[in-house]
Amino acid sequence: MEKSLVLRNKYWVLRHGKSIPNEKGLIVSSMENGIKEEYQLADEGVGQAQLAGELFLKELKQRNILLESVRICYSPFARTSHTAKVVASVLNLPFEGPQCKMMGDLRERYFGPSFELFSHDKYPAIWAHDEKDPFMQLEGGESVNDVATRLASALEIIESEFQGCAVLIVSHGDPLQILQTVLNATKQNTESSSNDLASIIRAVKVSSVLSQHRKFALVTGELRKTIS
Repeated sequence: MEKSLVLRNKYWVLRHGKSIPNEKGLIVSSMENGIKEEYQLADEGVGQAQLAGELFLKELKQRNILLESVRICYSPFARTSHTAKVVASVLNLPFEGPQCKMMGDLRERYFGPSFELFSHDKYPAIWAHDEKDPFMQLEGGESVNDVATRLASALEIIESEFQGCAVLIVSHGDPLQILQTVLNATKQNTESSSNDLASIIRAVKVSSVLSQHRKFALVTGELRKTIS
């Protein structure tokens, strides 16, 4: 019998607005660098976050979802925290309140010292590596599977803490496309005999699925509804 993922909440994902590293063409993926204010949103990115917040608010109203049911879960990086704060302001939600939650597992994928603070021109080499073997770690960095595993843990925490909520996950390009890849794959999952979230996700974390994560790429400031 087919077991598909049934979630307690509705989910949207939002890639951070255009950041200062985006403008400079730099890869900033370590926690140490990522939390620095010098790597927060660029002016254009603030505008993108504002528009994303307005679009999210419109979608909530169309679905008759009350603001009291909204939860914003975000990566601790400066560019994602900045994005989440702008969106919270649009929704008139207190950023330091209980409806906004910083989660370390939503952080950027760490690409390793060979890529950190180097040019965006190195991204194609990373994605070629991922297509070849999404379980193989970048030198000193994270594999696609590593990221999928911690995102699954973040999802389990959110599902355990919230019920019947509209959850906005504010994160980064690679983590969000990996998350969408896994969630989408659960729709075709026929192998797991369990209703357990971890078991269902584990069943779809295979090379043929994870290697295709680029199909779910988001541009900066892009909001997207997930399958839930």
